[in-house]
Amino acid sequence: MISVYDHGFLYGIGLFETFRTYGGRPFLIEEHQRRMEASCKELGISYIPDKQEWESIVEELLQSNGLEDAYIRFTVTAGADALGLPAGDYDKPSVVVYVKGLPPRNEELYRSGKPLQLLALPRNTPEGQIRFKSLHYMNSILAKRELAQYAWAAGAEGLQLTQDGYLAEGIVSNVFFVKNDRLYTPSLDTGILSGITRAHVVVLARQLLLPVEEGRYTWQDLLNADEVFITNSIQELVPISTLFDTNGQRHIVASGTAGYWTLQLLTAYQSSIDNNNE
Repeated sequence: MISVYDHGFLYGIGLFETFRTYGGRPFLIEEHQRRMEASCKELGISYIPDKQEWESIVEELLQSNGLEDAYIRFTVTAGADALGLPAGDYDKPSVVVYVKGLPPRNEELYRSGKPLQLLALPRNTPEGQIRFKSLHYMNSILAKRELAQYAWAAGAEGLQLTQDGYLAEGIVSNVFFVKNDRLYTPSLDTGILSGITRAHVVVLARQLLLPVEEGRYTWQDLLNADEVFITNSIQELVPISTLFDTNGQRHIVASGTAGYWTLQLLTAYQSSIDNNNE
């Protein structure tokens, strides 16, 4: 049971990490744990992830649910405390681990891509110096509600800009684009989440000798791009074939299918999964 005095419930003081398994093994688990540990330290939550413990929990959950692979979510909240905002640390965190099955892989999605819908609602600024993967999700929920209003954008991911109009991130993804054989992605100083898959893709791009630039970019930069794709830990890299603005104006990205560098990065991503499972 979770206490009604848990500060995750009362004040949203909590963090989570989502990842998936391949062949029953968690992917990039150490990177997720490092982010969780750093975030807990910032919020004063006394929790240090243990790799062996996490792997054991994942294995047990997969077996108990009859799953070969799954979506995994580790949630760590501040735990029960007195009503009010404490100045000290939280030394009795609550830890909840959630598992659910993965949908069948849609290979056509990785060839033909999906739409990206520009949203009017801006990305809010982080509560602190950086954005945590925290339980504060109202901005994303409102963005999802806005996305549902655009009838023409079925199946699309929603894209939020910063308050001053620069590309930020998707509702559940980081965004990349390619122009003239160079990879671009919004920098962390825009207030976006430091995505685990985002960072992994940057490493893979550099291994492929694809130059990478992080900075501040605009919607027009996406319209002029040769390729666009989004990333997250569950869907990996998803090509973006169509861009919609808030008026429903439609723009096809290049040929409307996954571009050369997107496919190269997808292949490299799969190779890194295979190496993880050896």
